[in-house]
Amino acid sequence: MEDYAYILDYLPSGNPIDVHVEHRSKPIAQAVGEDYFMLLELAPKRGVSLSPGERVYIGRGFREKIAFIYCRIDYDALTSFAKDMLPQIVEKIVTEREKVFVEIFNIAQPITIKLHALELIPTIGKKHLRIILEERKRKPFESYKDLVERGKISNPVKLLTERILKELMGREKYYLFVKPITTSGTIYLGYLPRMYAIASSRETR
Repeated sequence: MEDYAYILDYLPSGNPIDVHVEHRSKPIAQAVGEDYFMLLELAPKRGVSLSPGERVYIGRGFREKIAFIYCRIDYDALTSFAKDMLPQIVEKIVTEREKVFVEIFNIAQPITIKLHALELIPTIGKKHLRIILEERKRKPFESYKDLVERGKISNPVKLLTERILKELMGREKYYLFVKPITTSGTIYLGYLPRMYAIASSRETR
């Protein structure tokens, strides 16, 4: 599902505490996918060096720096350095993909009678929710600036980043953006694929 990923940590001698024995003595990189925030372990090609924050191609076909994807991992498997890098990379993606992430405020729906999906985003309570729902009826939100001015949401990038990080860390019941590795006891709402589709359709109009 991911075509590009950002390197969170590069361990040229392997990760001695990796749960996978074969990863403890071979070069390995930990990364986060650009589209769906999958946490991944990657095998670099022979002779290749990677840098934290570097964007690499991991999709089908020729890959310049990555030999193959080892596996998807959970947050607890990240190194301390990778965990420190993760917030700034997630924020970078959310900032650069404004047209995609603003769509959550246009399409989010109630989860239960008492809980709306937008209330999963930090600081959004019933008061903010009413404002957002009223404003999007008049006109869909088009930008983060639009959300600040009409939706009264302060710093949308920060709030979305916080929510995505919470989902990456796991232990949530509902997941707006990140598909959890463990599905037991969790509900994946799957908004991100829909957000990409809507953002793409708006660009082609």
